[in-house]
Amino acid sequence: MPTGHATGGTGSARSRERFLQGESVEAGVRTSILSSWQRSRSLGLSPDQADLPFRDDFDRDARIARAAVPVLDRLQAMFAGSKMNISVADAGGTVLLRRFGEASLARSLPAFQRVPGFVFAERVAGTNGIGLALAERQLIRVHGAEHFAERSQRSACRAIPVRDPLSGRIEGVLCFGYPSSTEDPGLAITIRKAAQAIERRLLGQSSARERALLRAYLDTGAATAAGLHHTVGVDELALELQPRDRAVLTEKAAELISRGQRAAAVVSLFDGRQVTLVSRPMRSGSGVEGVAIEAVLPGPAPPEPLAVPAQVDVPPGFSGRLAVVTAVRPPRLVPAAAAPGRLSVAALSRHVPDLAYGPFGTVGRDGVAGDHPDAAPQARGLVMVGEPRVGTYALAARRRLELLSEASARIGTTLDVRRTAQELAETAVPRLADFVTIDLPEAVLRGEESADPRTDLHRTVVHGIRDDLPFSPVGKQVDFGPTTPQMRCLTSGQAVLEPDLKAAAGWLAQDPEHTERLLTEVHSLIAVPLVARGVILGIASFYRAQDPAPFGDDDRSLGLELASRAALSIDNARRYTRERTMVLTLQRSLLPHDLPDQDAVEIAHRYLPAESDVGGDWYDVIPLSGTRIGLLVGDVVGHGMLSAATMGQLRTAARSFAELDFPPDEVLTHLDNLVGRLDREEPAAGAGVIGATCLYVIYDPTSQQCTMARAGHPPPALVRPDGTVSFPDLPAGPPLGLGGLPFESAEIHLPEGSRLLLYTDGLIEDRHRDVDVILDQLRGALAHPEHTPEQTCQTVLETVAPAHPCDDIALLIARTHALDPHRIAAWDLPADPARVSEVRAAALRQLADWGLDEAAFAAELMLSELVTNAIRHGAGPIRVRLLHGRTLICEVSDASNTAPHLRRAVSTDEGGRGLFLVAQLAQSWGTRYLPEGKVIWAECGLDGA
Repeated sequence: MPTGHATGGTGSARSRERFLQGESVEAGVRTSILSSWQRSRSLGLSPDQADLPFRDDFDRDARIARAAVPVLDRLQAMFAGSKMNISVADAGGTVLLRRFGEASLARSLPAFQRVPGFVFAERVAGTNGIGLALAERQLIRVHGAEHFAERSQRSACRAIPVRDPLSGRIEGVLCFGYPSSTEDPGLAITIRKAAQAIERRLLGQSSARERALLRAYLDTGAATAAGLHHTVGVDELALELQPRDRAVLTEKAAELISRGQRAAAVVSLFDGRQVTLVSRPMRSGSGVEGVAIEAVLPGPAPPEPLAVPAQVDVPPGFSGRLAVVTAVRPPRLVPAAAAPGRLSVAALSRHVPDLAYGPFGTVGRDGVAGDHPDAAPQARGLVMVGEPRVGTYALAARRRLELLSEASARIGTTLDVRRTAQELAETAVPRLADFVTIDLPEAVLRGEESADPRTDLHRTVVHGIRDDLPFSPVGKQVDFGPTTPQMRCLTSGQAVLEPDLKAAAGWLAQDPEHTERLLTEVHSLIAVPLVARGVILGIASFYRAQDPAPFGDDDRSLGLELASRAALSIDNARRYTRERTMVLTLQRSLLPHDLPDQDAVEIAHRYLPAESDVGGDWYDVIPLSGTRIGLLVGDVVGHGMLSAATMGQLRTAARSFAELDFPPDEVLTHLDNLVGRLDREEPAAGAGVIGATCLYVIYDPTSQQCTMARAGHPPPALVRPDGTVSFPDLPAGPPLGLGGLPFESAEIHLPEGSRLLLYTDGLIEDRHRDVDVILDQLRGALAHPEHTPEQTCQTVLETVAPAHPCDDIALLIARTHALDPHRIAAWDLPADPARVSEVRAAALRQLADWGLDEAAFAAELMLSELVTNAIRHGAGPIRVRLLHGRTLICEVSDASNTAPHLRRAVSTDEGGRGLFLVAQLAQSWGTRYLPEGKVIWAECGLDGA
């Protein structure tokens, strides 16, 4: 997000700047605001976006607008002369009405703050009062920098949803906007009362049938001592109830209405409290039959009744008896004072005795209503009125919506194709279907697009209320005939409903024996294509078995909606699988394929990619001059294609620097400079600064000395021949890319048979385990000197590596060998040309002892040239060494740092051909610098020896 550094603000402003910079601000921001910021960022909204969507086709005569006009007029008069602006938006966030406390304020504000029609939904406007009230479904406050958009930083607002009292549905939002400097806590009370007034006016706009039922409800009442009735919805019953508690009460009320009979039910809320709902069948004077649902609570009656629409008279009380009662012993609750004039959480919190209350006394455990002399006074209120048939549809619709809402949370929690398909099946069973099968093409499972999903389907998921039905097993290829519902579904791209499978001839003809067995269990089918972005990914089949009612059109619509949501998640997972496969292929192609043949160490290695994404971990084994071996392990920060590509660059560069015979600290210095250049030249398109860690080890089998240096990387594990495990205390060194800081090397003597474990941090970093515990586990896995490197690798992965690694793991295990001293010959000589012949003779005798007579001519000539050059151009003392390994290596060292230079002598030159001859006779040659002096070496092959 483009914004300044988080240094200039305080409080919310600083937290917002830090959030936009990608820092963690959980401790300093209210949960609702932080959640809204996160949603705004995930939607790709920009904080400096000035424009808002505008609609000129909004309904200026909407129910919420008609109900709000008189209330807004009174509020405008109340706030006259102030900088208050009052707005009402519909349930989609479009502003329908505007009022201003000061007339001049409208002229000074931008258009989107004074003209109806602008949309303030969170998905387009970011964190703001109207959008957040719709998202949180409760009274909210947004102050100053809590707004996501820059344009609203100086403003504050309070907003509250306005609901239809009968349905509980949000009809719109009432919002107060004002300068941040004029914040007044009393506005919360004012906006609540104003919203209640609008809701009462919405109740007055109910349909004629609803008003008739409401009138019948009120007209059948009997006198009560204090007029205990309250004709608003569940939200007024308890404003502080959580949304899920309100949903439970509303659903139970709709269920009681759908039954169409007298009943009572005790509803347990999620926090342990209980509310008794009582249903009362009734008939209006015009013949409308319906049910009223009351909430009955213990506690004193409110001091005054709630005002109801003017056209409905308020009777003094209720009458009647309950015939069906569900009584549950409620828990003891904490008392609280009741708010006057309404049933709130305070009223709900009073102690409920061991009785369920009916509207006219108590209902005992035997279900018989009666009066109790010691019974606590009751408070009750109307929750909902409706007709049973409509209530049945409403209940089914509510449950479908709840299932869709649940599907949004349950489907697509991972980026795994198979798991996403399984989540679809688990969501649908048993609330929509009793059995679900999902078939996907093999190409989709690999992350590709299927050329023809009708010919390449494989059974991916079988899920149901039990496991003994004869569906094709998971993994088997399934072939649907052209007349089957599944094939018709794939061909048309539309959901296919078969209410009666026994009449589905095409389905029966597919596999008579198989389908005959299924028909003893299932009777109805919906086949739904999994379509995302215009591409058919597979098919989901929903079967009904226990419910005798067949699937209907509503079920087909629900199945199609579930499948559409799941298909999008499956397609996202498929695309991710494809991208991950590509990155993993690139990563593996950049790692060593075959390790070089050498005698210095015995090598085993492993690379384990992260479950979620591929990173930039790498390793390498590099043969060096003098039978030495270089071991490299590194880790590029981040994941994905960029990290893999950067890893390839670093590995190539590291190998080049190592082959130049630089010591470990110099190799890391060169890599550090390279990473700095990469970061300057390729800023990674906002992906952040490129960074990496590295550990470089050089082992010399002639001296059994090991030189190590690391750049922000974990130190290696060292296992002595006796099984002792330690972690050498190497100088840490900064990570690569910081620049300007030095790297230091350390030397350790390794007895023959020692083991070195080089690894990346993915092995020891686990959010669920302490690092000390992991290191102890690693010690235990390594403390087996009898294990081969391959066995050690496997043991480490099985016992130490996380079960579900969130980062790559690279392992490199080397067991050291020592070069036999009898295969090493060395001579020291002064800088005297007369001694060259002595060295040649001694070398020839040594080669004869080794049985390398055929290599004697080339070795004699090379030694002669190298020693002569050292005497002429170097400085004493001079040392000559022969190493007999896989090849014959001739080394001549002196105290000079002058570098030899290969050139081609012309025909008239009398000299200058020595290094040229060495280069022609040797397989390879080069120079290795020492802390004091240098070594010139040449390597001869022994194929003919």
